Amino acid sequence: MMNENTYDFTGKKVAILTSGGDSQGMNSAIRSCSRMVLSLGARIFPVKWGYQGLVDGGENIKEYFWNDFSKIIHLGGTILGSARCKDFMKEEGRQKACLNMVLHGINHLVIIGGDGSLTGADIFRSEWSNHLSALYDQGKISLSQKNELHNLSIVGMVGSIDNDFCGTDMTIGCDSALHRIIECVDSIITTAESHRRGFVIEIMGRHAGYLALSSGLSVGADFVFIPEFP
Repeated sequence: MMNENTYDFTGKKVAILTSGGDSQGMNSAIRSCSRMVLSLGARIFPVKWGYQGLVDGGENIKEYFWNDFSKIIHLGGTILGSARCKDFMKEEGRQKACLNMVLHGINHLVIIGGDGSLTGADIFRSEWSNHLSALYDQGKISLSQKNELHNLSIVGMVGSIDNDFCGTDMTIGCDSALHRIIECVDSIITTAESHRRGFVIEIMGRHAGYLALSSGLSVGADFVFIPEFP
């Protein structure tokens, strides 16, 4: 029996998209999140090509079912595709995205992406009620749609190989990136030793030194330089 304080997802519609750079594990996240939504009795609407698909609408937003998420857990990248979206950076573009979601009856959104993608989602959430009012005034949505979908709920899953988000042990894609770095450095070490040369290897991570530090410890590097202690 469902607890009276538990939210009832039956019949609710949830959109899910991937945005920004792709990272290993995104498909696993899509699969697990979407099947959890379905197991709760809700409906899932994956969005192709990230925020661009949300802005363009049409065939980019389609309902998926349980078997549509089979045989993807082992694949790299993202089956939904990802794209940078300049339109979503503008209020006009976000209003188009809002309209496309409302027309599908969706007011729950899951975003798998990095810092920029999640920041954009938070801005979208904060503007949601204003977009609904504007769309209603323009005659593009009905009063019942405006009232029923008055609130936008968002969930952000950090897809970043940099492991640069606090509050989570490991971001999506980080572990795979670390393994690839170690494999590459192991291959380079033999050449360095054969020629008595020192190699400087630059690792991705931007402002976070997790990958550099962890890979440096794993391969026995002599020196490790990270942004936290330049």
